[in-house]
Order: sequence, then structure tokens, then C-alpha cells
Amino acid sequence: MTKGLYHYMQQAWKKPDPIRLRELMIQWRSEPAALKIENPTRIDRARALGYKAKKGFIIVRIRVPRGGRQRHRTNKGRRSKRHTIRKVVKMSYQWVAEQRANKFFQNLEVLNSYKLAKDGKYYFFEVIMVDPSRPEIQNDSTINWICKKTNQKRVYRGLTSAGKKSRGLTSKSPTNKARPSVRKMYISHKRNRLIHKLR
Repeated sequence: MTKGLYHYMQQAWKKPDPIRLRELMIQWRSEPAALKIENPTRIDRARALGYKAKKGFIIVRIRVPRGGRQRHRTNKGRRSKRHTIRKVVKMSYQWVAEQRANKFFQNLEVLNSYKLAKDGKYYFFEVIMVDPSRPEIQNDSTINWICKKTNQKRVYRGLTSAGKKSRGLTSKSPTNKARPSVRKMYISHKRNRLIHKLR
């Protein structure tokens, strides 16, 4: 069976040329942390995630620093025991990148994102964003669902693919979640303690 162009592009990105990738990351590091670009760097991945080369679709390259997954330590306005920094941010770098893209372009909605590369200091992602106010988007039956009010600010509500994965909702079964809810775990914990006391 004959393979298409996107198949070979996907295979090439699995093991990219390290020298060329290093040159690209040096260039990306000198650019702003959030930069709107004309065309996606990985056209095969962008097309698979819903990107179309038409008005209303925007690609944003985001640079996210690695490390430092703890909250910043406060320096005033709290008791000493409330100055803790041990609370880890339970969000993936990709979800953080999507939120930062939406912060820079507040009139757009995040459709999806994909990873480009990483070095010792940064992660690089490209975020696919959609302008719901464009008539080209509103008249497209495959994407106009994003124009509804129920889908506004979906990245902050954890409704993107990266957000759902961080929340533990990417189960293979459509009816069952990959993890129980916090309330269910709390009730289960209380029940187990009560049973232990009765024994």
C-alpha cells in the first residue's frame, strides 16, 4: 500500500535531525514566549488535530520553562505555616501552554495542541486556536460547535485533550472515567475508617 506525504513527515518527526532541531530551538529561544506564526511547523500533526488552512485558524508557538513545578513561596500576609511551597502544580506542561496561549489571545478559543521539542530549559508547543467570530468558522459545520457559549474558555475548564488527560478522564470506555471522583474517594475513605472502628 502506498504511503502518503503526511505519513513520511510523521516518521521524520519521530527521529528528527538533532543538528537541525538544535538550530531551530536556538531561534525559538530568541523569539517571544508566545508567537503567532503563519504556518504550522508540523503540518501532519496539525491537520490530524483539526487544523485547516483557512481564515479563522491561528497557530501560536508557546515556550514554557521546565522545572519549578511548585507554587511560589509567599512573603507576607500569611502565618508562617501557610508559607508552604510543597503544593505541586498538577497540570501538564501542554495544558499550561494552552492556557498561556489563551491568555495572550483572549478572543480566540483553543482547539488543540501538540509538542514540538524540548531542551534543558524549555518545552516548545504549538497551539491551534480558532476565532469563533469569523463567518468562515460559523458557516463550517465541522468546527462551528466551538462558537457555542457552552464551549467558551474551554481551556480553563479542562475541556481540551491535554486538560482531560491531566484530569485523568482519558478512559477508553466512554461511560467510565479513568479515575474516581474526589467526592467518591472521600466517601470511600470515611466508610473504610468507620468499618475499621466498628471492628
